[in-house]
Amino acid sequence: MRAVPAALLAAMVLPGTALGQAYQCTPPRQVDPVRPVVPDGPPRRTAIAGYSLAASWSPEYCRRPQDRGTMQCSGAHGRFGFVLHGLWPEAASGPPPQWCRPAPRPSPELVRRNLCMTPVPWLLEHEWAKHGTCMAKRPETYLRVSAILWRSLRWPDADRLSRRRDLTAGDLRREFVLANPGWRPAQVALLTSRSGWLREIRLCYGRDFRPRDCPRAKLGPRDDAPLKIWRGT
Repeated sequence: MRAVPAALLAAMVLPGTALGQAYQCTPPRQVDPVRPVVPDGPPRRTAIAGYSLAASWSPEYCRRPQDRGTMQCSGAHGRFGFVLHGLWPEAASGPPPQWCRPAPRPSPELVRRNLCMTPVPWLLEHEWAKHGTCMAKRPETYLRVSAILWRSLRWPDADRLSRRRDLTAGDLRREFVLANPGWRPAQVALLTSRSGWLREIRLCYGRDFRPRDCPRAKLGPRDDAPLKIWRGT
């Protein structure tokens, strides 16, 4: 993966390091293999023009009763705030590259080592197979670059923000930028539910893994749009 040195350089010049919001995360001693990943779309070997890093807000995803017994939601291995959904290559225009080559499966130990970043074993395998195969030949390389970028970021206190009256999407963008001075609001996209609940923060990078402005169509809610953040039960 030719972009690895650039990723390392970019991470070194970004402010500080943090483990997101994986509070007291303790991964299980072993991870059982998951079912093989089945492609959910056609292969696309489009040239890479940039990247997106998607961070999910765990309490929102853990609202579903069927998810409450999982590592991400049960509380048995830690309490999670923002977690890495995935690092995705983007095309200059049109659909992004995906499912670029046959994917060697990551070992259970490699999956286990990354569970405090992405506490969903099947998702780690899926993200590698769908997106990582367009960026690297080995899952170790893809997950290493993902972790470098992840650990270079600091996340706003979404629990505190959830208690703010008249919270807006712009408030969350500004809090992220305050925590990460190398970023600007135009580089921070948000994904919300139809009823305005925060689902993800999506960060836009150039090919050099430095922050860049997100396409306007992908920014999500306008800064003045009301925003709600679920704190959990």
